[in-house]
Amino acid sequence: MRTSTGGRAGQYVALLGYLVFLAFPFLWLISTAFKSPPELGSLHPTWIPKDPTLDNFRQAFDEQPLLRAAGNSLLAALGAALIAVLIATPLAYVMARHRTRLAKAATGWVVVSQAFPLVLVIIPLFLVLKNLRLINSLPGLVMVYVVWALPFALWMLVGYVRAVPVELEEAAAVDGAGRMRTLVSVTAPLLAPGLVATGLFAFITAWNEFFFALVLLKTPEKQTLPVVLTHFIGAEGVADLGPLAAAAFLATLPSLVVFAIIQRRITGGMLAGAVKS
Repeated sequence: MRTSTGGRAGQYVALLGYLVFLAFPFLWLISTAFKSPPELGSLHPTWIPKDPTLDNFRQAFDEQPLLRAAGNSLLAALGAALIAVLIATPLAYVMARHRTRLAKAATGWVVVSQAFPLVLVIIPLFLVLKNLRLINSLPGLVMVYVVWALPFALWMLVGYVRAVPVELEEAAAVDGAGRMRTLVSVTAPLLAPGLVATGLFAFITAWNEFFFALVLLKTPEKQTLPVVLTHFIGAEGVADLGPLAAAAFLATLPSLVVFAIIQRRITGGMLAGAVKS
């Protein structure tokens, strides 16, 4: 009993340490965003600003077009998430229900492709987009985001499809429902939490992405929010710390909100009471 209690206490301590490790950068970012210039230059920084101010937020909006950049990021992220889910859903269903050698090979390729570094694929993608005349355009960036998010979306949805009992589809077929009616009326509603979670993960990935946007977008009017954040850093590497922290804090909020939504969807019982007896 003592060993079990000690082990559980150790797990809680490790979990608490991990949470502190994750929360420290974000809490320091919030603190920096509300500090005045004298506090930012102080040799003895504090967690809580002594004289909180909103000047960093006003300066950030005055110096850079954050709203326009956020709009570009929103369009790219929403477009990529929607298209990735639409493409991945039928593919995931086929791979989950028809476990042939080809399907197994495709699943293995999906897993392996996640290990490819961005630098390895940026040149082929750049050449393809150049031939399609989609360089320096949001549709071209959306296409790249779809390609990058599709393997992960497919891998997630395959697991969700396999969690849906085949007996439900067989029961619907016995009741006279065709394949399309079964997919629309039986399988699709049970996949809704998985579709939402997959789309939100794709959205977060595209919202936070920096490398592809930096390489493919050259016109300032089309740049996304992560790229615009780099403009708060001067040529010599000196950062305008207050406005940068304020802008980065605002850019982080959508990801936090989306992640909170994901948590609710994932923890819900997807198939509670769905099996037909």
